[in-house]
Amino acid sequence: MAVFTRVFASLILLLLPGLYSSTSVPGSDVDLLEFPLNLEYLEAEFFLFGSLGYGLDRVAPNLTLGGPAPIGAKKANLDPFTNDVVLQFAWQEVGHLRAIKKTVKGFPRPLLDLSAGSFAKVIDKAFGKPLNPPFDPYANSINYLIASYLVPYVGLTGYVGANPKLQGAVSKRLVAGLLGVESGQDAVIRALLYEKANEKVYPYGIPVAVFTNKISQLRNTLGHAGIKDEGLVVPKALGAEGKIRGNVLAGDENSVAYDRTPEEILRIVYGSGDERVPGGFYPKGGDGQIARSHLHKA
Repeated sequence: MAVFTRVFASLILLLLPGLYSSTSVPGSDVDLLEFPLNLEYLEAEFFLFGSLGYGLDRVAPNLTLGGPAPIGAKKANLDPFTNDVVLQFAWQEVGHLRAIKKTVKGFPRPLLDLSAGSFAKVIDKAFGKPLNPPFDPYANSINYLIASYLVPYVGLTGYVGANPKLQGAVSKRLVAGLLGVESGQDAVIRALLYEKANEKVYPYGIPVAVFTNKISQLRNTLGHAGIKDEGLVVPKALGAEGKIRGNVLAGDENSVAYDRTPEEILRIVYGSGDERVPGGFYPKGGDGQIARSHLHKA
């Protein structure tokens, strides 16, 4: 009877959702599962503020663990449809934070610079010159979608990169689930932008597709790992099967998602091209063992 009871209890634990704990996660997986919190915090705050005008401190303060409020985030001037989509993304990101923190301890929200100026610096770097007036992600729907192009894709490449390094079943299930939704968000953003690929962004007179291509080129440059990013319109040789220039989804020569290491991601989101030099959206750098280990080498 005692053996039956133990087996029955084990089966119940396997069947009940949401009962992940750090004891079921191999030690080698913990840092890899915690690192994505850096990007999930950024996405949650950007999408919450963009759609609602307020963030985690109001909707889920327990998830911040007392970390500082983001700098410069605000409500975007979005049309009703775009606002609805972004709001869905926002609540999804709240769920992502909760799912990760049910699995590993995590860390407090790092300081995030989500000001218009922070995004303008990225866009200026992508074009190799200052745009006039400075790019404002919160000004309208198309600007906000272009700014959103900066966010989920980097995270999804990180999940692709982390997956083969994970040892535990719980870890792999979590990352696969997060990757699925992050990929979906990126696909929606790219599809909405692809529909307007030839539309010129006011007041610059520059087509949407040029913005995305410049951003992707910048991320490739900052990552120092070759081509792992593609814009919405590419040379035919880089399109699916080398047959088409339209590129609503990014992928390698076999249309398989690209992967990135944590170091590549830090180089990109810091905007410095160096995982040891914080900046960009993370004025004081990211948190977690992986990010902190590089800051200590600076």
